[in-house]
Amino acid sequence: MRRGRAAVVAAALGIAVVAVGHAIDALTAGASAVPVRGPGLVTLRVDIHHSHFRVPDVRLRQGSLVRFVVRNHDPIDHEFVVGGPAVHARHEHGTEATHPPVPGEVSVGALDVGETVYRFDRPGRVVYACHLPGHIAYGMIGELSVVR
Repeated sequence: MRRGRAAVVAAALGIAVVAVGHAIDALTAGASAVPVRGPGLVTLRVDIHHSHFRVPDVRLRQGSLVRFVVRNHDPIDHEFVVGGPAVHARHEHGTEATHPPVPGEVSVGALDVGETVYRFDRPGRVVYACHLPGHIAYGMIGELSVVR
């Protein structure tokens, strides 16, 4: 009787180990299966909710022109600035309360929608952020990955 129980326990444990292995494989495969969009025109919807960006998990092909549609669900103003280190350094200590329509920069009023476009010319990581006072510290910063 004890041998029977031991065999059942061993079989159950073996099945559990195999199931966990398959679950880990599935999670790992999903992580590397982030879609690559572009080249050409790509539209990405960016939602702002509770002072956090929600951006689709995508990789962009080098040379993609991305149209960002930024929907602010918050009752306060935000901005969406995407670009290289020089752009973010300028905005970090800048004095612009709002942004004119220039590529990669848009101010979005409370409960409003704004748009901007940005061409991703180089592979690597590109930062987007809201540089209004205290917003980066609150977590309004992220990266997009650009591949060849």
